Amino acid sequence: MEFPEECLWLIGRVSQKLLARNMTMCTAESCTGGLAAALCTGVPGGSRWFCGSIVAYADSVKTRLLGVGKELLTAHGAVSEPVVKAMALGALAATGAAAALAVTGIAGPGGGSAEKPVGTVWFATAVYPSRHLAVHPQGPAIAAFCRTFSGYRDEIRLAAVPAGLEALDVALAGLQAAPAPTGQDTASTAGRSTDSPRG
Repeated sequence: MEFPEECLWLIGRVSQKLLARNMTMCTAESCTGGLAAALCTGVPGGSRWFCGSIVAYADSVKTRLLGVGKELLTAHGAVSEPVVKAMALGALAATGAAAALAVTGIAGPGGGSAEKPVGTVWFATAVYPSRHLAVHPQGPAIAAFCRTFSGYRDEIRLAAVPAGLEALDVALAGLQAAPAPTGQDTASTAGRSTDSPRG
């Protein structure tokens, strides 16, 4: 699949932040069906910062592979804040990554309701302060949000990818870059940011 320029720009920013912090990321995807992972693996050198994805389309897979509680699915439905947060945490546990993006939604054309219309997509990011997970017993920082997209099924699915990546980019922006190895000359990078804005 050919991704829009916005997606390529965003994954460039995310990958730069991950490399600067010596971290890896993963995805847990439902309605996007692995599109975010496809974008990550399409980038040359992606194996340095992307470690894997779990496409959990069925609720049973969300439970079995991501550890999403059946009680959450029953009480809130698959497209909900509690479930998408659990998906993100489950992806971290399953892959050993330090950052996760989770996506679950209703791409249509059926399956919508008055409360959750077609185009409703929940996102969650879960990010540890660094790759050294053992020194962060408090766990990762988790954030979730909901967006409603319009369009046909594939348009909704594709629109969800940059929305999720932008959220992950913001979550990573608050973390410090990894210190340079002892003895490494860092003068050549002084004043140069890997997080510079587009243009």
